[in-house]
Amino acid sequence: MDELRQRVLLPTATLWWREVVRFYRQRSRIVGALATPILFWILLGSGFSASFRPPGSPADMGYAEYFFPGTIVLVVLFTAIFSTISVIEDRREGFLQAVLVAPVSRASVVLGKILGGTTLALGQALLLLLAAPLLGIGLGVVDVAVVVAVLFAIAFGLTTLGFLIAWRMESTQGFHAIMNLVLMPMWFLSGAFFPSTGAPAWLRLLMAVNPLTYGLAALRRALYPAVVVGTDVPTLALSFAITCAFAILSFVAARALVARPLDVSLAS
Repeated sequence: MDELRQRVLLPTATLWWREVVRFYRQRSRIVGALATPILFWILLGSGFSASFRPPGSPADMGYAEYFFPGTIVLVVLFTAIFSTISVIEDRREGFLQAVLVAPVSRASVVLGKILGGTTLALGQALLLLLAAPLLGIGLGVVDVAVVVAVLFAIAFGLTTLGFLIAWRMESTQGFHAIMNLVLMPMWFLSGAFFPSTGAPAWLRLLMAVNPLTYGLAALRRALYPAVVVGTDVPTLALSFAITCAFAILSFVAARALVARPLDVSLAS
């Protein structure tokens, strides 16, 4: 038991807490992760409110309300990305190399870093969730619990994906380039901005194979449990299962990647 605590539990908790403290000491990251999605929500929600009604949505659901779950996922995405940039910084400063040669489980290194980013992303998303009553979204205790579970799975999966990308990156500039090339299109093709109904067949296919599509679908079902949010939106159970599977598989891939020797040239 003592060995488990020393090699797994303590390193995981230490790295988790370090990520949390590090993030909140850099207030610009907090503003960037939260303010940008809110600005998107206000501007796009207002701009499309009179000209676009999502197919399959209730008659009384405006575009701002439809776009709200996508905005929450965008907050999670931005926070997860900003938190995993620390992997590149830790390697450059030599901290990561010191942790990897320490007598601790490498799985704890992965889990600690990912749980730190997941906690931050979940906290930021819950702050935005406080705006739900302004849109007439009433949530009971059970509904909130389901939303938190869905957001945790999304945050864990996206943070792990960011970790996988950052682990092999040589610079933060390269990381941002990958983010713009891969992660932002994932969000656009998740159904956050527009539903798959009416989209071309090739675009619907891309949305169907996008794991973030199911995370957003689960969140949409959790936020609007009493209404039909669209015939193209998968069920809550299926969406949540796929989201959890994506998070688990991503973690397994991250653990396998960290098990390999670290290329010292990346630290120069």
